[in-house]
Amino acid sequence: MAEIFIPTLHTFAMNNSFTGSCGAFRFKIDPHVEMSTPKEVDFEKSSIHAQFWHGPFCYEKSEMEGEATFPMSEEGRQALINWLQENV
Repeated sequence: MAEIFIPTLHTFAMNNSFTGSCGAFRFKIDPHVEMSTPKEVDFEKSSIHAQFWHGPFCYEKSEMEGEATFPMSEEGRQALINWLQENV
C-alpha cells in the first residue's frame, strides 16, 4: 500500500485545508486554528478535522464514511495518518 502524504503542521497552522487520495480512497482535512496572539498559533487549542470517503467523486458529491478530529501537534498529525491508513 502506498503511504498517504499529509503536509506539515505549518500548512494547517496557516489555515489551509488539504485534500488527498490513495486509489479510490479520498480524504479532506480542515484545520481549526486558535491564535494566542495576532501572529502566533495556539497549538494546544487548535485542531485538525478529517473526513474520508471512497469513490470517484469530489467531496461535495460524496457521502462521508468517517470523520475524526486530532490535536494540532506532531503526535496528532501522526495519529491522523494512522487513522487514514487504517481506513484505506
